[in-house]
Amino acid sequence: MKEPMILDGQEVSKSIKEQLALQVETLKEKGVTPCLATILVGEDPASATYVRMKGNACRRLGIESKKIELPIDTTTEQLLKTIRELNEDKAIHGILLQHPVPEQIDERAAFDEIAIEKDVDGVTTLGFAQNAFGFANYPSCTPAAIMAILDHYDLPIEGKHAVVVGRSPILGKPVSQMLLNRNATVTTCHSRTSNLSEHVKQADIVVAAVGKPEFIQGDWIKAGAVVLDAGYNKGNIGDCEYNGCAERASAITPVPGGVGPVTISMLLKHTVESAERSAQ
Repeated sequence: MKEPMILDGQEVSKSIKEQLALQVETLKEKGVTPCLATILVGEDPASATYVRMKGNACRRLGIESKKIELPIDTTTEQLLKTIRELNEDKAIHGILLQHPVPEQIDERAAFDEIAIEKDVDGVTTLGFAQNAFGFANYPSCTPAAIMAILDHYDLPIEGKHAVVVGRSPILGKPVSQMLLNRNATVTTCHSRTSNLSEHVKQADIVVAAVGKPEFIQGDWIKAGAVVLDAGYNKGNIGDCEYNGCAERASAITPVPGGVGPVTISMLLKHTVESAERSAQ
């Protein structure tokens, strides 16, 4: 087979950010500066790095980034109080609670305390439900990134058989819903699915979101399938065995540089759109 098309997330991200820069400029002319509040509970190094990356991405676009750092022994009620204060702050347009939180905190309660109009990361139960019905303003950012990549490269979705490997509430399940809403036929699998390789072999579109390095093997991929690898494991390794999958795919995302950069761009996009709504 010929070499697959590389679905370059940096290119997609650049395109999104160029449009966002114009929107931010227009908002600032109206006296509105988009603002994203990030909450970090505890001192997890990986989480701190992610928060710093998101803050830097905001600043490069002229979006204000407000970082709230809470101690590791924060209680659920203390965290809920912080979120309520951010909900009420009209200068803040998006709220991101960095996952994971310390084990004493009820994470679902914390996510669901975020006001729907500020849920730019798509983590609330209400946001999940709206996404299932096809009218969420801010779907989860990684699923939104996957759809943005497919659209940027004009890859057809309607009538295609998509197999999603992963069922997390912020990735596998919502991207399954988004593909279904775009008229794909969707099979949602996971690491415990019987005969998983046989399901994947039927797919025109494969979304790898299982969180296990090189879990999906090259010989599982149907010739000509589109492969979107949303995995990011230690050592910059995706959920797909890249070389084997690339031999059979017609298009594939690299890791790193595929879905990841677009995920951050979607967070920025949702924050800017929330600011635009508040300014109306």
